[in-house]
Amino acid sequence: MTAGDLDEVLDLNERCTPHVGPVDRDRLAAIVGESSLALVARDAAGLAGFVIVLGPGAGYDSPNYRWFAERYEDFRYVDRIAVDPARHRGGLGRRLYQEVFDHARAEGSPVVTCEVNLEPPNPVSQRFHASLGFTEVGRQDTYGGTVVVQLLERRVDTT
Repeated sequence: MTAGDLDEVLDLNERCTPHVGPVDRDRLAAIVGESSLALVARDAAGLAGFVIVLGPGAGYDSPNYRWFAERYEDFRYVDRIAVDPARHRGGLGRRLYQEVFDHARAEGSPVVTCEVNLEPPNPVSQRFHASLGFTEVGRQDTYGGTVVVQLLERRVDTT
């Protein structure tokens, strides 16, 4: 992901809200600047999806990132991942996550973390993450209790 991708990433992020948290351009640029991995996926029609991952030690103030940072010494946190709804069920989400798992392994990080909305409900994402081997390690209310998230982890073999 480059600075030239940010407007398209922001547009896709907005189209995927509330399943991906809202963000403005400046905050998105700051998150990407702190990321350990930020990828876009393109096809002939344009931006198909993206993923942004942060490692330990970031100054990121997200309550979900902070939850993991307080409990894990070494982790990779998927702050946001989105696939254009017109391209759902084509395997892109799995390919993006495979890049995340490969990145964690290369960094020697034993765990990948993320969250999925329980309120507002996102059962498709819950099933998808479970199919990738993610398990629940906690829950928390965010945005004044208007969003409840399931906090997930997947262990990565670093040997």
